[in-house]
Amino acid sequence: MRLSPQPERPRDFAAADVLLDAHLSPTSAAPLAVAYSGGGDSLALLLAVAAWSRPLGRRVIVLHVDHGLQAASGAWVEHCRQTAEALGLPFQALAWTGDKPERGLPAAARAARHSLLAQAARAKGARVLLMGHTADDVLEARQMRRDGATTPEPRPWGPSPAWPEGRDLFILRPLLRSTRADLRAHLRRQPLTWIEDPANLDPTYARSRARAHLAQTPSPMGEPAARAADLRPLARIARHDATGTIVWDRRAVRSATSTDLARMVAVACLCAAGGVRPPRRGAVDRIVTRLAADGDFVATLAGARIVADSRVLQVSREAGEAARGGLATVTLAPGVSLVWDGRFEVVSDHPGWSIGPLAGRMSALAPASRQALRSVLPALRRALPALISPEGEVVLAAPGIAVQGLVQARFDAASGLIAQEPNEAAD
Repeated sequence: MRLSPQPERPRDFAAADVLLDAHLSPTSAAPLAVAYSGGGDSLALLLAVAAWSRPLGRRVIVLHVDHGLQAASGAWVEHCRQTAEALGLPFQALAWTGDKPERGLPAAARAARHSLLAQAARAKGARVLLMGHTADDVLEARQMRRDGATTPEPRPWGPSPAWPEGRDLFILRPLLRSTRADLRAHLRRQPLTWIEDPANLDPTYARSRARAHLAQTPSPMGEPAARAADLRPLARIARHDATGTIVWDRRAVRSATSTDLARMVAVACLCAAGGVRPPRRGAVDRIVTRLAADGDFVATLAGARIVADSRVLQVSREAGEAARGGLATVTLAPGVSLVWDGRFEVVSDHPGWSIGPLAGRMSALAPASRQALRSVLPALRRALPALISPEGEVVLAAPGIAVQGLVQARFDAASGLIAQEPNEAAD
């Protein structure tokens, strides 16, 4: 079955249209990627995005992740494929393969899902991945936190949490102003069907327990969320350099609230260190307490080096932290993009070259290169990338090898400075 194109946007999606209009570019040539599980929420998302994009000529691609956790998952893939075909949209199935953890399965599945979706979306040229979280998901996240979980609240717009797979990719959740009940009411008026995942009723999972609790004791949709840190004022006054270091005037930092400063420290450490996991809140709070005082200090946190004196606050990569393995020396495959240490994207045209930390290699640099690094603090030099030729020559740059820093772009996205889809105008 192939459905006829709808001539106009359904009024049921008015709330979604507000967020789609606010965050998406009507003239971009990039496709929009939709995460489609086959459930009711994601079907509503797919219909809303298809209706929004059709008059604008925006392409939509449908991505489905098969987690392999349910006996019926293969049938679900086929159901999703048929739904996409009915809407005239290209479809791609992605599979989470390999061993599954016995503990922390929901978190592992979520991380795998984001990674697979990010890789597929970027491969298709998409800059935005749309997901079907609703107002009910917001309430469930709040209930989970009341029950002791650390589940973050879904936000309408933000960078992909997958790193480095999701670099330059943003997540948009346009259904956060719609309830699950309202969406189901719309879905019952159209011919497509959806899947009910039995895991949603499994009390083994914290989200299922939260959903069951809210069904018995509804929480008002108007319940205010906890104040989200606004990082934009601090992000706008940050300075960046080629080493990936983030710098603030110490006096400007003192004027920030403790909530905003704590979140900013966490984001800066994550980006400057190229990491995947943000630092623990308790450790961040201790740094914020020290920043409120007058003393100078040096600290390490989640792979980042924090230096604070009377003039500046500086966050950079800690060259002595190698537990993550990010500072390893890696061979470059010709024409293949590689993200080194989570901070630099490298593409080489030549075989046999490697990239690794400059630590321990300074003496092998040519005199002119060592002279060029004199303005860089010794602690920062050691974490810089060094290129090693097949003959063992150590250089900072080489023809045919492109090295691009990722720290500032990641920081800007994570800080909320990018609020709309990067515009790639159609030809």
